[in-house]
Amino acid sequence: MTRLRYWKLTVDDLRKAQYDPKKVLIWEIKCSKDDQGTHFGVFCYRNGTPWDYASIHGIVFYHNMITADEVGKITKFLKDKFGGEPAEKGSRIFLKNSREIYQPGEIADLAVQLGDTFEASTELTVELENFTAPEQEQSNLPSSKILPIPGK
Repeated sequence: MTRLRYWKLTVDDLRKAQYDPKKVLIWEIKCSKDDQGTHFGVFCYRNGTPWDYASIHGIVFYHNMITADEVGKITKFLKDKFGGEPAEKGSRIFLKNSREIYQPGEIADLAVQLGDTFEASTELTVELENFTAPEQEQSNLPSSKILPIPGK
């Protein structure tokens, strides 16, 4: 299985992208609030996010140096948008069984909404599996932002 990660993507990079959403393993939107390291990230693993020995399906976010008040606002924003049941584990908030998105336009729109709502700059990552060379060429994703993932 070939896996490729496109990292440090902009919203515009993703808006131009064309790929089969079924090939997305994970996407992430990192939202930086300042240059002191205050940030949060929203992501979704197609195969579920590990919680102890189980996997939970749905949207998840992590946070670093974000106030409890703002964590609550981010949770509400995501729950209103995707549904799911919030559950906290460490610095991660899971929205169990929330609606999942994989289309490039939907992920780009979410990044814009998160950036605008929470006054943050965004950086996007998308990891795809079995993404052939012809698909890479037709995807409109920048080849300079490919990070090959070694393995089987």
